[in-house]
Amino acid sequence: MGETAKPDFSGWATKVGLKCTDGRTIMKGAFEHQDGVTVPLVWSHKHDNPENVLGHVKLTHVDEGVRCDAFFNNTPRAQSAKSAVDHKDITSLSIWANQLIEKSKQVLHGAIKEVSLVLGGANPGALIDYIQVQHSDGEITELENEAIIYTGLALIHSDESDSDSAENEGDKDVSQETKAENDSVSRDDVNKLVDEKVKEALAEKKEEVVHEDHEKEGRNMPDSRNVFETHGDGKKEEVEKHVLTHDALRGIVEDAKSQGSLRKAYENYVIKHGIEDIEVLFPEARTVGGTPDLDTRRVEWVSGVLSGTKKQPFARIRTRSADLTHEDARAKGYIKGNLKKEEFFKVQARKTTPATVYKKQKLDRDDIVDITDYDVVAWLKAEMRMMLDEEIARAILIGDGRAADDEDKVKDPAGSTEGEGIRSILHDDDLYAATITVDDSADPIETVDGIVAELPLYKGSGAPTLYTTQVQLTKFMLKRDSFGHRVWRTPAELAAELGVSNIVTVEAMESVADLIGIIVNLSDYSVGTDQGGEVNFFDQFDIDYNQYKYLYETRLSGALTKIRSALVLMRATAGGTLATPTQPTFDGSTVTIPTVTGVTYKNADTDATITGTQSVAPGATLNVKAVPSSGSYYFADNVHDEWPFENES
Repeated sequence: MGETAKPDFSGWATKVGLKCTDGRTIMKGAFEHQDGVTVPLVWSHKHDNPENVLGHVKLTHVDEGVRCDAFFNNTPRAQSAKSAVDHKDITSLSIWANQLIEKSKQVLHGAIKEVSLVLGGANPGALIDYIQVQHSDGEITELENEAIIYTGLALIHSDESDSDSAENEGDKDVSQETKAENDSVSRDDVNKLVDEKVKEALAEKKEEVVHEDHEKEGRNMPDSRNVFETHGDGKKEEVEKHVLTHDALRGIVEDAKSQGSLRKAYENYVIKHGIEDIEVLFPEARTVGGTPDLDTRRVEWVSGVLSGTKKQPFARIRTRSADLTHEDARAKGYIKGNLKKEEFFKVQARKTTPATVYKKQKLDRDDIVDITDYDVVAWLKAEMRMMLDEEIARAILIGDGRAADDEDKVKDPAGSTEGEGIRSILHDDDLYAATITVDDSADPIETVDGIVAELPLYKGSGAPTLYTTQVQLTKFMLKRDSFGHRVWRTPAELAAELGVSNIVTVEAMESVADLIGIIVNLSDYSVGTDQGGEVNFFDQFDIDYNQYKYLYETRLSGALTKIRSALVLMRATAGGTLATPTQPTFDGSTVTIPTVTGVTYKNADTDATITGTQSVAPGATLNVKAVPSSGSYYFADNVHDEWPFENES
């Protein structure tokens, strides 16, 4: 190949320790393994014409870096370049390298694939100019496994020594220095223009491409094959991947300025240079992130509900209660000689037994094998557990919302003295969860006042929590006073006025019409499971259908265990009228029903409307309840609306 002859010129391919303008530094020994390797000599890194191959260079590794001895071939273009070098019209070299390993801005290893003659170096030291490509989706990928490295060092001609070259460097005239400086400025302008055109044309954010082939010594990028690489048989490899140089990118950007489209400018470049793979700059879209995003309701509240309840090691929950609020339950004074009367009150009991709640899924084994970019089984299991937990938390607060005859319904025995499932607070008996109705159609301050007025009904533990919707909370927070100041600047201020410890938004509550919220301390709600009934995960393989089947299952019960330990806040019908029931009078044998506007009295046992006077037989009891009259009437609560009258004679 002529290596024994005197080279046409020599120079530095790269020097050790030169810090580039982008902060990277070539480290000692980065190209040591290429000592004696021969690579092509190219004109300005142009690969679109074989005539751009001007000859070859032999690399020599020394302590200061990598030297190169260059030999021109006999083509007209090569001889023209040789003449320009001889007359010192061309004084700069550039190398193209790949297989780069970088750590902390230090290039530790690489492979020089070609040396190129260029019109001017980027700066007096060295510059690693990483090639940026722009994709059709706006993503910018920095190909860190390829680089064009400008030494910016003068060539050494065949009739010069190293010392002569150094002297020539010192004698460089002002016009040449000015040219190098202008080259650097123009390169910065082009880089800025690339960023601007990318933002304008694609309006996308630059994203970092994370490779999976990290090594402890640094980032080892996959090899990129080059048009000038040779095989063992001495034949040059056919072009497989087009390399986009910085000069080419500058030309594309200039074209994009006139056409107004970066992609169109690139397509013109592709057609002009005969590139078959048009997707070099604009490849297929890539998935952002790992696993698929789940479009779900907000579930941040779920863990708080489940962790707040009291856990019982048994699944059958029984509670007993006695109503001591009636007049006959009071202690009595004694007059000498009179009969002492016994206290009469009824003890009520209710029992809640467990029901099964489950979440089942299946996956074809072919899908499990084919989906390689994330663990689909782990992702599916997380989705199943999340949905199971949400369903249980929802059943505790408001029930699952399905129709009573739906076979998938989570059983809710609320309102009955005995049943299986999870008793929802929303539908529980008024002995355990009192219902408060307020008019919030006008002023949120009046809504808060209506809630605070009924807080004495709450008999639960400690400071409760208000569970409400984001819509309702926003309505409160937007309220302003006459000076334009927010009445409650934070949810904590609103919570303090309502007498609750915290406010938690529950998106699932939006499905319940006219529900404002639920005030409860969940330590008064018990969730019970027998041994083996805890949340369990099962999986099995169906060999007939080549499917994996997965099941999350639990068997549990749930119920409020303390009288009036929750307040259910409901919204009154728009334009409704508040009515207040009056307790009927009783003389021991006769009940007199009052007349109150908006109130209808009924026999609680038969649901028949009653008026006037009602006789009660000896030993019998008449249970009277009041309901809002038809129309738009409503009661403030459902606690003071039922009375038992017993004839003790």
